[in-house]
This record gives sequence, structure tokens and C-alpha cells, in this order.
Amino acid sequence: MKLLVICGATASGKSDLAVACAKRLNGEIISCDAFLIYRGLNIGTAKPTKGEMQGIPHYMIDVAEPFEKFSVSDFERLALPVLEDILSRNKTPILCGGTGFYMNALLYAQSFGNAPASEAVRKKYEGILEEKGREYLFGLLREVDPESAEILHRNDTVRVIRALEIFELTGRKKSEQHDEKIPRYPFVSFAFDYPREELYSRIERRVDRMLEAGLVEEVKGLLKSGVPENAQSMQGIGYKEVAESLKNSELQSTMSDVIKKNTRNYAKRQLTFFKRTENLHWLKPKSIEEAAEEIVKIYES
Repeated sequence: MKLLVICGATASGKSDLAVACAKRLNGEIISCDAFLIYRGLNIGTAKPTKGEMQGIPHYMIDVAEPFEKFSVSDFERLALPVLEDILSRNKTPILCGGTGFYMNALLYAQSFGNAPASEAVRKKYEGILEEKGREYLFGLLREVDPESAEILHRNDTVRVIRALEIFELTGRKKSEQHDEKIPRYPFVSFAFDYPREELYSRIERRVDRMLEAGLVEEVKGLLKSGVPENAQSMQGIGYKEVAESLKNSELQSTMSDVIKKNTRNYAKRQLTFFKRTENLHWLKPKSIEEAAEEIVKIYES
């Protein structure tokens, strides 16, 4: 059975589209979003409500506490058995989200060719990670293999360490090892192709709705509950800007504009990433129901 992928920029309507497709294709949805995994982060992540899910099972939402670190490898470890279970029940797995690294972790198995391995070297970098953190570790990779640093996510510490291990053992970059991305299953991908200004308008309206719905109060509650300001979960767009404004009242007047600007920039990065997605069909803006009908025809063809 083919996987169905709904990807693209933030605020483009992915969640509603995935539900509409699931209803037509006997599907279940695996969220591929780096912040929907966290409990308590609801408003700023536009986490779908029970009503919005319309009875369709959703997975990989609320699987981590907001003070926990969570990597691409953690996502793969938890989500891959879910994907295989959906397939075993003859349901259609629908991967939906805007975190491309999470999505690719399910779509592809990574081959590292004939590059050697060393437990001692790996342990060394695991110690560096524990002592100095993932930003420092990622900086080491950026120094020796900037090409791999462009591809890997800083939170995917397993693969970051593997890239450092390859460089230390061979003197060659992982990006020179001709690694392969091996598709686990056949899949077809879809994304809305909004004109840039229309997408930006959707983003601005979403940010306004989040603030009206109580994003500031949500952040205050997270911080009050003991979630550190520097926690991985608090680095999400919306959360970090609100947290900064709570420390500095002078930032409160520009907070909304800064969130909108950072979200627009993020959307551009998402589109750049997903343009490389295989079997990708760009959908012209239309209603969710019309788009779902178009997807079903292509998926079943």
C-alpha cells in the first residue's frame, strides 16, 4: 500500500486536508511536526482539537513532556512501529506535517555505505553531547562537514554523532560517502501551492488567532510549571518570542510582528525543503474538499 504525504508550509491547511483525505481513504494520520509532540503546547502549535480530528486517529501528538529533549531519532523510534501497525491493519497511513526531517525519517531508511564505525569514538561524542549540549556538538559538525550540517537537523544527535564519527575515522566527510536514502514504502506527496502573499496573509491571521486564543497565557503557564525557558520545546516560533517579551516589556509592542516575521521566514525554509520531496504534486488553492477529491484520484490512479 502507498503512503500518502501531506506536507508544505505552516498555515497552509495541511491538518484539515489530511483529515478530509483520511475520511475518503480509510486512513489514519501520523503527525510529523517537531512541536506537536509536546504536551501542553496547544495554541502556539495549532494542535488539532478532538473536534477537528473528526474521529480520525492521530499519532505522534502529545508523546513528550515539554521539558524533555526529543530528536529525529526519537521520532523514528516511536513513529515507525505506528506506521507499520497502520499498514498491518490495511489502513492508509497519512504522514502530515511541516517538519521535513521527521517526515523523511519515516519515508527513508538511511544507508551509510561502507563507512567504518567505532564505539569508542561514538562514546566520546556522546560525552561531549552530555557535557556541552547539542548546539556545541552541531557546531563541531559544521566546522568539519558543513554540507552534512546543512542536511541534518541539530536535534538529530544520533546522525550528527555518526557524521562526526565518519570524519574522525576516515578523514572524509559523511557528505562524500555517497549515502543513499532508501524508500521504505512507495508514497505520493501533496502540498498547497499558495501565492506568496496569500500564504503570508494566512500566517498573519493564524498568529492573530493564536494571540487572541491565549498564547501568552499558555507560555506563562508552561514557565510557571517549571519548563525552562531554554527547553527545546520553548524554541518553537511563538513560544520563544512570547518568553522574551515576558522578560522585557519593551518587546511586547512588537512581539506579534516578530512572530509573524519569523513564521514567514520559517515557511520559506519549509518550501525550500519540500521542493526536493519525491513524487510531489503541488495543489492550486481550492477548498479542502475539492483538494481532497483531487488527491484521492491521483493516489488511487
